[in-house]
Amino acid sequence: MVKSEFLHYFYAIVMLAGMWLLRAGFVGRARTWWMAAFWIQFWHHIEHALLQGQALAGANLFGSPVPVSIVQLWVPRVELHLFYNAVVFAPMLVAMYHHMFPEAEDAARQTCTCAWHPRAVHA
Repeated sequence: MVKSEFLHYFYAIVMLAGMWLLRAGFVGRARTWWMAAFWIQFWHHIEHALLQGQALAGANLFGSPVPVSIVQLWVPRVELHLFYNAVVFAPMLVAMYHHMFPEAEDAARQTCTCAWHPRAVHA
């Protein structure tokens, strides 16, 4: 199952949905970084949808013997998906940092009590 396109696509869509659901908790700089990660993950999801579609149809793009994504035409698949996961994870980390340690103006707009920063203002 680990090699199946379905498992990879399912992970990509669950990740995308989770990021969309959690976006409301991010404000200011944290939201900017979170949404950057979201849009990168959205593209990653498109690539997996393309792979899943080829697997379901039994016909691969460009006469390839295996399903192939768009960027995979230039970058090998394993390295490409390692890259995608890293470039989604990195802005998520930055977003979480800004969420946990917000600047004063962002802290004033937060509706949660997650912030650890001493300047955080809680209602």
